[in-house]
Amino acid sequence: MSDVHTMLQEILLHHASAFPGFPAQSTPATTSPDPVYQAALQACSALGFLAHDAECAARAWQARTVRTGRFAAAPWPDEPQDYGLQPLLRPHSFAPCPRQLGLYAVLPDAAWVGRMARAGVPTVQLRYKSSDTAAVAREVAAAVQAVQGTQALLFINDHWRQAIEAGAYGVHLGQEDLDALLPAELQTLQASGLRLGVSTHGYAEMLRADAVGPSYIAMGAIFPTTLKKMATAPQGLGRLAAYARLMREYPLVAIGGIGADQFGEVLGTGVGSIAVVRALVNAPAPEDAAHQLMARLAAVHSPAAGTAG
Repeated sequence: MSDVHTMLQEILLHHASAFPGFPAQSTPATTSPDPVYQAALQACSALGFLAHDAECAARAWQARTVRTGRFAAAPWPDEPQDYGLQPLLRPHSFAPCPRQLGLYAVLPDAAWVGRMARAGVPTVQLRYKSSDTAAVAREVAAAVQAVQGTQALLFINDHWRQAIEAGAYGVHLGQEDLDALLPAELQTLQASGLRLGVSTHGYAEMLRADAVGPSYIAMGAIFPTTLKKMATAPQGLGRLAAYARLMREYPLVAIGGIGADQFGEVLGTGVGSIAVVRALVNAPAPEDAAHQLMARLAAVHSPAAGTAG
């Protein structure tokens, strides 16, 4: 047990500063005799990772040790092969989308979709909540019509059948929606040519998303948000950076409580795009707010352009 304790302390020494403010979690029970796995599992739990995420990172630490022939407390594991991700030439994957989706506006109805598309927002998502299937079909079709003549890429949240029928650019699914798809339904969605975005909130969900080869992966919530009740605590920049390094082969979208003043540090983690909701729909002048946010995003991507003139 002394070896386990030593490795545990080394991991905490190197990485505690990257994940501040997260309450320690109970260490999952394990029968694994591997000391690296045991130490990493305890360390990840002490750093506040939920059980299923702590197990993913601990397995990656173990896999890296086997692959390299030695234990290293640092850096934090971020090689896709150590997490069992698909190889780059994925046998199962959805159609690709741009690596940088730019400002990504999540909007409540087709009217909002049209407003933001005409304002020049490059990526828009219709998040229309209704149990009325006829109303959903009408709203999705209206959203597709609303982006005609603009450059906006339209994703439909949840309603993938209606998205296929209406000819949307893509769909966005949460983990529960992804898990609810039957294999035949997943094949139908993939064969449609629509792009697929998937929400994730940690390692276990990222691995689940990778199994279907989505077009992009969304990571959140990064900061506190009152928009919806979240099952997990805000991830923070340290975790976002670790996640972005692991999932670097995917287009990545950060979401959750992100304001314009935080664009620089969020993009600095390696994600290519930022999603916003209230920053637009609650703004007194939404079109002006969209222009300001896009300008801020462009300035961060190209610092020299932001200071020119």
